Amino acid sequence: FVSGWLVFITARVSLPENGAITYQASSPDEVAIVRWTEQVGLTLVFRDINEMHLRTADGETLEYLILQIFPFTSESKRMGIIVKDKTTGEIMFYQKGADVVMSKIVQYNDWLDEECDNMAREGLRTLVIARRRLSEDIYNEFQEKFNEAKVSIVDRKAQEQAVVVSILEQDLELLGVTGVEDKLQDEVKNTLELLRNAGLKIWMLTGDKIETATCIAVSSKLVSRGQNIHQISQVIDPNEALEELEVLKSKKDCCLVIDGVSLQFYMDNYKNDFIEADITKLIIEYTGKRVCCIGDGGNDVSMIQAAHVGVGIVGKEGKQASLAADFSIIQFSYLTKLLLWHGRNSYKRSAKLAQFVIHRGLIISVIQAVFSALFFFAPIALYQGWLIVGYSTFYTMAPVFSLVLDRDVKEETAFKFPELYKELTK
Repeated sequence: FVSGWLVFITARVSLPENGAITYQASSPDEVAIVRWTEQVGLTLVFRDINEMHLRTADGETLEYLILQIFPFTSESKRMGIIVKDKTTGEIMFYQKGADVVMSKIVQYNDWLDEECDNMAREGLRTLVIARRRLSEDIYNEFQEKFNEAKVSIVDRKAQEQAVVVSILEQDLELLGVTGVEDKLQDEVKNTLELLRNAGLKIWMLTGDKIETATCIAVSSKLVSRGQNIHQISQVIDPNEALEELEVLKSKKDCCLVIDGVSLQFYMDNYKNDFIEADITKLIIEYTGKRVCCIGDGGNDVSMIQAAHVGVGIVGKEGKQASLAADFSIIQFSYLTKLLLWHGRNSYKRSAKLAQFVIHRGLIISVIQAVFSALFFFAPIALYQGWLIVGYSTFYTMAPVFSLVLDRDVKEETAFKFPELYKELTK
């Protein structure tokens, strides 16, 4: 089973001069799994787009051909791979993904949900791994239909996913569950506290279980001291949904934790009553506020692109979010300086410069209008040649440069009193 855990890993292997194997992957979960399997005697030693080699504890090398790869998407919440054992010729389909999705695909069991809940309560990110043996006939059938879907000119991705679901994702054998600790970067707690004091409303979106999300929210100080936590989970009944909304309205200072199933139900049935959802687009639509989305993974790209301002963090999950964003930072804590200092100065300087340009234009325009009126509206220019050019450039350079270098408060003061950020809205 452990060998099955490794064959779908997309990690790259490199061998430095000292001979130690290092791994690179788009997800920290994958690196954690590969390192763990190495400790128990199964090492990933080679990986490219066509083949994958594993070395067992007794020195034997297992070689697999990679036939198909199904990448992770934020919609499917899972990824898969089809491999063929070069020695036995056996074809296997392996899949890993979120427990919410995988629990509906794997064979019946009585321990998956309980184990995932236990790990989630410890703040771990859970990942369910399953497989299915494929005969030559089933694989050939899949290959034929999948190729047809790939050349379709209408809704290609949906057709490809439909083929995978109908042929491959049927009665999968559950291999196991992994739990990976998702460590916070330095200064995350202080950054969130400063931003909250600066008047920013903060939402946390995560693909993890509701218990994991609660643990992370508490540990990162997203939930302030003494604040109540109200959970809405697995709500699919209209009466229950309305009751939960009434309870939520009665709590004044409350943090809401809601899962995807309940959120979708509210979106479909009580959209106007439940504004606090679909998250980026609804906030923009209903509040008219400026929305900034921050993410570090490939599944955050759509959220970042939907926001007014996207900030990507270069982390262990790759650079997909960073490349899709308007601003790129390497630590979450740098967000404080980006908003409270650079953002503050940029906003104030831009506002003052816009007013100055309007004022400068009005001065010369009004004088020219009065001059023309006195001479019976004759089209005579009061300011000729270099005089007007010099006025628009050289003579009025000093105010522009003074605005560029202007700082109303010191940098330390802006961080010490984040409430000053609220004054910008005035």
